[in-house]
Amino acid sequence: MLVDLRSAGGDRLGRIELDVDERPTRVRLPESDRDLYLSWDGAIDDGGHLRSCIACGNPHLYRSRSLPQVTPFVVVFAFAGAALALLGYATEWWILILLALVLLLDVLVLFLAESRLTCYRCGSVFRQLKIARYHTPWDRSLAEKTKHEHTPEEEPSENA
Repeated sequence: MLVDLRSAGGDRLGRIELDVDERPTRVRLPESDRDLYLSWDGAIDDGGHLRSCIACGNPHLYRSRSLPQVTPFVVVFAFAGAALALLGYATEWWILILLALVLLLDVLVLFLAESRLTCYRCGSVFRQLKIARYHTPWDRSLAEKTKHEHTPEEEPSENA
């Protein structure tokens, strides 16, 4: 599993690769000289799927897809092809071949899209793992609810 870790405030801490079977409790981030402690208690379900965030312990994760970086170029080519077709220039054989290639490239981009899980609270992103069916796409109401929850470390002290 590849993890982009973030702090409780959403600051990027670093990217690490973890073996879910080993479940390390302490990792050293490559971008810094400090250790980060991961919370694996209840984070993995019986099927081996990630159930909660290992960085902050939040049980709310959402599923999303990460499109390749070539996607904006494919969209521009598709709009250009549609404009050519609307203007009547799509009668030449080579233009029809180009439009078919753009269509194939567009389908290829959809197949290359990577599924990932993201924590509502800290924003840590989990890639290259099995995703359970119970993880749903981003939900605004759940994001607002999770945003206002506080972890014990975030609670203000009585002396402050």
